[in-house]
Amino acid sequence: MKMLTFRLKPKTLFGLILVLTGVVVIIVTFASNHIGSSEAAANTVTLETNAQREEYLTSLGWEFNTDCTEKQVRIPSEFNDTYRRYNEIQLSQGFDLEPYKGLEVTVYTYEITNYAGYENRDCVFANLLVYENTLIGGDVCSTSVSDGFMQTLQKQ
Repeated sequence: MKMLTFRLKPKTLFGLILVLTGVVVIIVTFASNHIGSSEAAANTVTLETNAQREEYLTSLGWEFNTDCTEKQVRIPSEFNDTYRRYNEIQLSQGFDLEPYKGLEVTVYTYEITNYAGYENRDCVFANLLVYENTLIGGDVCSTSVSDGFMQTLQKQ
């Protein structure tokens, strides 16, 4: 019977522990990044058609005129204070416009008819920001000079 033995010097043992620790850190980091990506993909809202956009707004509790305006806007490459504040609204509802800096997106605007306190007035709108048929942001706002506001898409 043959027996195999080996001796590890303290420096070699320490090196092996460092290598194993590094491998574990890389695996954990890789796994957490990919799990986060799949969660983001699960939250992706596809709005390719007007019917899908209307269904989305309805699911949030909004009633609206079916007339929709559509326009192309370019998200600035550098955010000023106004865009930083607007992106804070987006971040609070799970969106982020940072990855879309410098890109042209489509804004679909619907007139909201059931905003509390604004019924029978035509100054509350829902804006949906869409890039390549994917919802990337949005807001509900009033353009009224006396009592204008901007909020998240969720009905409050």
